[in-house]
Amino acid sequence: MKEGCAVLRVYNTLSRSKEPFEPVEPPLVRMYVCGPTVYDEAHMGHARTYVAFDTIRRILEFFGYEVFYVQNITDIDDKIINRAEAEGASPADIAERYSASYFRDMDDLNVRRADVHPRVTDHMEDIIEAVARLIEKGVAYEADGNVYFEVSSFPHYGRLSGVKFEELIAGARVEPDAAKKNPADFALWKKERREGVGWSSPWGYGRPGWHIECSVMSTKYLGPRLDIHGGGQDLIFPHHENEIAQSESLTGISSFVKYWIHTGYLTIKGEKMSKSLGNYVTIREVLRRHSAGAVRLFLLSTHYRSPIDFMWEGLEAAESNLRYLVNTMDRLEASIRQAEMGSGPVEMHAKITENAKKFILALEDDFSTPVALSHMYRLARELNAYLDDQETFERGVLERGLRVIAKACETLGIVTGKSLSVPEIVEKLIKILVEVRSDARRRRDWKLADELREKLRESGVVLEDKGDKTLWKITR
Repeated sequence: MKEGCAVLRVYNTLSRSKEPFEPVEPPLVRMYVCGPTVYDEAHMGHARTYVAFDTIRRILEFFGYEVFYVQNITDIDDKIINRAEAEGASPADIAERYSASYFRDMDDLNVRRADVHPRVTDHMEDIIEAVARLIEKGVAYEADGNVYFEVSSFPHYGRLSGVKFEELIAGARVEPDAAKKNPADFALWKKERREGVGWSSPWGYGRPGWHIECSVMSTKYLGPRLDIHGGGQDLIFPHHENEIAQSESLTGISSFVKYWIHTGYLTIKGEKMSKSLGNYVTIREVLRRHSAGAVRLFLLSTHYRSPIDFMWEGLEAAESNLRYLVNTMDRLEASIRQAEMGSGPVEMHAKITENAKKFILALEDDFSTPVALSHMYRLARELNAYLDDQETFERGVLERGLRVIAKACETLGIVTGKSLSVPEIVEKLIKILVEVRSDARRRRDWKLADELREKLRESGVVLEDKGDKTLWKITR
């Protein structure tokens, strides 16, 4: 499959439409995704978002872009503080424990680390400086040790979420505080009375509001204009709406983010999976029952913007589909070992070309992984049918088919890649045993032939007899 910058179209939450993907400074893509608040084990809702953005990153790289990816860690928050108090630990201890747990889960899901994982507590000076600058610009104000952003100062407020300023004034979707000039104003800095969970500032002891953290860390590492800013759709309002207001007020540059990308919910029985509702399943629990590749395949079988209903049966189906792809690659490898030199039939090459092209076209259409996967399943079926119908094969077509499926799996981060590599000495020994068995079959010594087949099977080598030839593969 050919790589190189593609004719990619991306759905932009801001415009509510698909747009041609044109980063500010191609081939560089500046990408920021809101990371976790680390106070508990990560659940499958987190997996849904972070697998999606890991896959988007991989697809962009497949198309020849150079992605610089930043994902923050919120390591100070009310939930972290409450957990620390309940356990008699420090907030830092809680954050460190669940940061490590989060990264372990992501590593196990084959989610690649971001280029930078900034932590809030390491950027307190930057945050305090940003809040002070917003006050100087006249768009924020201090009230009794708290600092608020004045929403009425930003005329474009609501353009991302569609929430109207009048609705906010009604007070239905804001935190009440008598010190605010307007009910819609949101906190940049919050007064803190508890010791050990705040920082000194020009406005007194406190800690930052949630929204300013991402504005500061994203622009610190990516500059005033981001190509992609992502997160779950639950962050559109108020978090991302507030980020736009803060960031553009700070920098004076409009269009803080060129493409806003949001993932759909992962639901359970039709209801959003979340810790607050108590209806969540942890990543660790799922990985005890299913392979990481199957988890990724389950998540990528639905478009990233659509909701997914979590079902164990869906994971079982993904496991079966994964085995089919893996077995196809293993069978191709086994056949290549026995194949004759030559390119192979033109019609089979045409099928490989068609499916590879449609795989790429699907990814160009707003990262449509379900459609892309359907073409890999189709190609696997056609390759298996070809192997079933032939007694002799030519190496070229098999090698090309294997390359296409393996590259697709790599691009989507499915944890299969290519089959297990076999050390040369092991391959020679297997071939000797296969030849001994073939000789036994020619002599009609079925007892020895069956014993050798069974012994090889017990050792993880599966044989497939095709006429007078025997193919072998190593199972996983």
